[in-house]
Amino acid sequence: MSLNAPKATRHFPVVVIGAGINGIGTFRDLCLQGVDCLLIDRGDFCSGASEASSRLMHGGLKYLETGEFRLVRQSAEERNILLRNAPHFVTPLETALPVRSWFGGIVPSIKRFLGLKARLNDRGAIITKLGLTMYDAFGRRFRTMPVHRFIGGARARRELEGLDPAITAVGLYYEARLDHAERLGLELVLDALSDNPRSEARSYTTVRSAAGGAVEIEDVLTGAREWVRADLVVNAGGAWIDGVNAALGLNTRHMGGTKGSHVVVEHPELLEALGGRMVYFGSADGRVNLLYPFKGRVLIGSTDIPISHPDEARVSEAEIAYMIGVVSEVFPRIAIRREDVVYAFCGVRPLPNADVDDPGAISRDHSIAEERLPGTDVPVLSLIGGKWTTYRGFSEEVTDKVLARLGRARRASTAELAIGGGRGFPVDEGGRRALVHELATLAGSPEPVGERLLRRYGTRAGAIAAAIGGSDGRTLGAAPDHHVAEIAWIAANERVRTADDILRRRTDLALSGAVTPALRDEVEAIRLAAA
Repeated sequence: MSLNAPKATRHFPVVVIGAGINGIGTFRDLCLQGVDCLLIDRGDFCSGASEASSRLMHGGLKYLETGEFRLVRQSAEERNILLRNAPHFVTPLETALPVRSWFGGIVPSIKRFLGLKARLNDRGAIITKLGLTMYDAFGRRFRTMPVHRFIGGARARRELEGLDPAITAVGLYYEARLDHAERLGLELVLDALSDNPRSEARSYTTVRSAAGGAVEIEDVLTGAREWVRADLVVNAGGAWIDGVNAALGLNTRHMGGTKGSHVVVEHPELLEALGGRMVYFGSADGRVNLLYPFKGRVLIGSTDIPISHPDEARVSEAEIAYMIGVVSEVFPRIAIRREDVVYAFCGVRPLPNADVDDPGAISRDHSIAEERLPGTDVPVLSLIGGKWTTYRGFSEEVTDKVLARLGRARRASTAELAIGGGRGFPVDEGGRRALVHELATLAGSPEPVGERLLRRYGTRAGAIAAAIGGSDGRTLGAAPDHHVAEIAWIAANERVRTADDILRRRTDLALSGAVTPALRDEVEAIRLAAA
């Protein structure tokens, strides 16, 4: 590769490669500081692992078992910040933690805490009580939810109908659900571009090579290529970090990701049994699993399987069988069939390369590795690890490092900034009812449409409601709870380039199991008409 700098058509102080949540969060923070940035991703925004998470903002209770106290504290604090800054998408979720004994797990917990190998098949009441007490303490800053409590087995079985009689007690505490992760990522991109219009965000754009401090990029949909000069490169490629570095001329082995799969099931009996709660439980094989109400169905997850090539990640039938089967350990009388699965998805966690037997033992903390573009002094910062809950804090750490390299000072923090449709979101039920009525009036529709729009888009829903009100009011033939004008507005205003962008990330149509060939054709026709 030639080290002579080619003629670059543009210059950006920072080029961020990878528009998953860590890349987007860094882009958003840097734009807030007035730094001109280019954000690129070979797919859509939040189209990799960031659209395949458990869709939770959680404090990481299980990380207490491995002594990762800093991560637990940061996770709990960042969860609380997001409950405040993104109330349209991040909402409290009461969580039930079943226990089957009083003293189970004490010895294995001590061993794991000391870094020794131990299988933890039973987390008893004493260990669970200690963990939840510590968890409450770590989450006391910006606290927005109640502290934990315990209920006995008899009451638990009344509140969670069909619960295994062998469960002796249930710890109840709060996490937070992330109703639409991909839209939250998109809104961060839009907020960043609003703060700094000199920055750019390009989807379906990949790195081809680098030379002399410049990076060659290619639009994978049009084939157009361009050289861009950078003062610093942030590699936020997730599980693909080493591949991105290879394109830049760097030989690294930072990553060792694991595949996490989830399923969404249509099962009214299980949904009713949950009573609006998430059940977070240790299974007989030592794994921690979860199930919770999700868009009128139940989301079940997840697996944790080492994978060498992230592009090969697919949900296997064996994983589906495992996830629907493990529910019987908590609700033995509720049978879930393969045909109850309406959607399955997986992603590859961007974990550090680690030589361990148990993938669950790999740290979920984050770090930053630094190299240089070959033959130059241009830093390349690789963002290793991280998760949705801690993206803002991780992005802040990266931004501070970038600002130091550029010789610039931080001028604002994202900690107090509402995100997208969370700005001006109603703080009480009266305010919510008033906004729902306003949206319904704008849309020329009944109140349930206003409620639906507020739930989907937060306070950004006004523009979409007005578009519906100015249209003929038609809805999609294959998904009548979505308006044609709604999809057209998204296609015209939310940086859409393919039908999948709409089906999988701007809306929850795919997650809801609603996508059919007819719906795909209908959405594609609307997209092309709006282009």
